[in-house]
Amino acid sequence: MRHVIACGRPWCDQLAKKLSRVTDEDFVIIDSKDDLRLERLDALAPRYIFFPHWSSIIPEEIFSRYECVIFHMTDVPYGRGGSPLQNLIVRGHTETKLTALRCVKELDAGPVYLKEPLCLLGSAEEIYMRASALIEKMVVRIITEKTIPTVQSGKVVEFKRRKPADSDLVGAKDLDEIFDMIRMLDAENYPHAFFRIGKYRLEFTRASRKTESVLADVKITLEQQ
Repeated sequence: MRHVIACGRPWCDQLAKKLSRVTDEDFVIIDSKDDLRLERLDALAPRYIFFPHWSSIIPEEIFSRYECVIFHMTDVPYGRGGSPLQNLIVRGHTETKLTALRCVKELDAGPVYLKEPLCLLGSAEEIYMRASALIEKMVVRIITEKTIPTVQSGKVVEFKRRKPADSDLVGAKDLDEIFDMIRMLDAENYPHAFFRIGKYRLEFTRASRKTESVLADVKITLEQQ
């Protein structure tokens, strides 16, 4: 049996290799939205297409033809929508559920295969790696147990996708908020938390919270004119 993992993160190659060893089935990586084409999928004929940390819209011609499984970092229907990790942290959550759900036309509204608890402490990169380990186990369960998804129930709460400008620390009300903003954006390819000082841009990573301060690494660059 063949499956596809659609994921642009470097660790997804290792995820595919681990899943192949554990399940003794074939996993093919698609790492860009330009490569997620119906013609290629038809040639691969996958049983499932798994989407860990995929931020692009999945075309209807694909999810209507193949069983597409999304991994979303909220306890849906709470938190449907964009930037789930960052929206959870700014709302004060320290724990969430990693949800595996089927892709449908309405955003994050599909039936649910599985939910697993996920801790939100640490940097964004650390949380994503924690989620990766959970995703591996969830994929194995879905494949081996042939899990049937069930319709979502409860009150719908939608999140809006955050923009790069939302990473500006200038509006933070206290040190706790500054610490959370730095850590929740501290991952590869994310717009890091920043301050502007005159013609300079200061970007922050690797934050730690002290009693009366926040310590962090800082990168200083000239603002683009």
